[in-house]
Amino acid sequence: MNKSELIDAIAKDAGITKVAAKAALESFISNVSTTLKEKDGKVSLVGFGTFSVSERAARQGINPATKKPIKIAAKKVAKFKAGADLATAVSGVKKK
Repeated sequence: MNKSELIDAIAKDAGITKVAAKAALESFISNVSTTLKEKDGKVSLVGFGTFSVSERAARQGINPATKKPIKIAAKKVAKFKAGADLATAVSGVKKK
């Protein structure tokens, strides 16, 4: 599913226009991005999952073309951890 298909599905399920669904989706994405940029930013949606930021340390890597070592800089990366309801829906197996 791509962004336009998601907008169509949201509009249909919520009984709203595609324009309103697009605005809602873009607002959600913007607010999650803004929150994750903040120090200790985290967005938790109970049952669905948690968006967070993790710091990846600098490390040594290898250029696959030349086989020479390279330095990979430290950086922050976005993470998503699925919540219990989403994990159950995807796996089809209920936890006991």
